[in-house]
Amino acid sequence: MAVTRSARTVWTGDLISGSGETTFATSGIGTFPVTWRARAEAAEGKTSPEELIAAAHASCFSMALSNMLKEAGHTAQGLETTAEVDFDTSNGPAISEIRLTLVASVEGLDNAEFQKLAMAAKEGCPVSAALAAVPSITLDARLA
Repeated sequence: MAVTRSARTVWTGDLISGSGETTFATSGIGTFPVTWRARAEAAEGKTSPEELIAAAHASCFSMALSNMLKEAGHTAQGLETTAEVDFDTSNGPAISEIRLTLVASVEGLDNAEFQKLAMAAKEGCPVSAALAAVPSITLDARLA
């Protein structure tokens, strides 16, 4: 059974001087302003597609890892994941790299197994799969 989530963006004007608002329609958590400047230069209190991708990737990875830990007989006391998404305009606009950084607190788990599970979560989370065209997705995972 598929579950559908939706967001809506309303845009006015051209790419460079125009602006828009992105609304999280399914959750109703809010409407957020977007502009080209916020995407390619300075955020200035606005969001961008890349920030939204970063949020999706960090949360998906954390969920995937928490499930893999459970299946391996462990429970995370805490997973703190940061995703950084690089938007590069030098050769045409593209997402050039994503860096996932994880600090995890998991009792009774050695570093070798932790690294194996973290890498499997990176490869297996649905957002990672959707972003497979990104040239570089790295993971820096460490136990706290």
